[in-house]
Amino acid sequence: MMKSLKGPAIFLAQFAGDEEPFNTIESISRWAAELGYSGVQIPTWDSLVAVHPAYDHMFDAFAPENVRGNPPARTEWAVNQLMLAARASRNLGLNAHATFSGALMWHTVYPWPQRPAGLVEEGFAELARRWLPILDEFDRQGVDVCYEIHPGEDLHDGITWERFLKAVNGHPRACILYDPSHFLLQQLDYLQFIDIYHERIRMFHVKDAEFNPTGRSGVYGGYQGWVDRPGRFRSPGDGQVDFQGIFSKLAQYGYDGWAVLEWECCIKHPEQGAAEGAPFIAEHMITVTEKAFDDFAGQPPDKQLLRNILGLS
Repeated sequence: MMKSLKGPAIFLAQFAGDEEPFNTIESISRWAAELGYSGVQIPTWDSLVAVHPAYDHMFDAFAPENVRGNPPARTEWAVNQLMLAARASRNLGLNAHATFSGALMWHTVYPWPQRPAGLVEEGFAELARRWLPILDEFDRQGVDVCYEIHPGEDLHDGITWERFLKAVNGHPRACILYDPSHFLLQQLDYLQFIDIYHERIRMFHVKDAEFNPTGRSGVYGGYQGWVDRPGRFRSPGDGQVDFQGIFSKLAQYGYDGWAVLEWECCIKHPEQGAAEGAPFIAEHMITVTEKAFDDFAGQPPDKQLLRNILGLS
């Protein structure tokens, strides 16, 4: 049965700060409501279940000082944060929680020398070992774990999602946060992704992007800053993502979760993006029909009529 999406909502990570109205949950929620949002997505900040040593220094900034420089302690802290998040989600009456998978293999995504045989299988086995206890805790709390399929994470496309799902034995709480911006920048068919994986999509970020390759730079961006890359994030409506197609697909498959603005634009001011985001989402929301357009021409079931139409009388 088709269901209607909820929204508009806004992810607060890019807006929370030390200044009014962004410095308390009460004031930032009022700010969002005044812009037309009916829900907020609250960050629990960053948990680092799987980090390759190459990224230790950069990711230490996301962890408390007492575990920095100590990867095992940092991972233990991160796992505990997720266990707490499962209970917090249940206490808030939520049924879905957003997260990243972490990355043990990302540094080999475009490898030279080639990956040794068995590396990918071992990597996903280790990811599964780390995540299965967390998934089980979320299951006990009645909450889905929604992995944002994201470059930089080991779960960055459909193939890697399938590998992970197999490694966790199809765990019922292993689900997807769908963000089309990351797929457009990979040149992946983000509409067909919904056709393939809709049964596992439990969260949706409304985030736009554009990809304009040149003779000098393409998908990898040449280490340039965001504003100069061929692939860059934009405010909804300013990029190339087909949101009309996405909202239609999600409605077709009965997605009844939230449509959440995640604002990340390399050009537009965040407050302008937030102000424009609520009406943008509202304009794309679909209230699904409860009847077929041609019901008026229907007839009650009649077996003899059916056989007559089939030429079987």
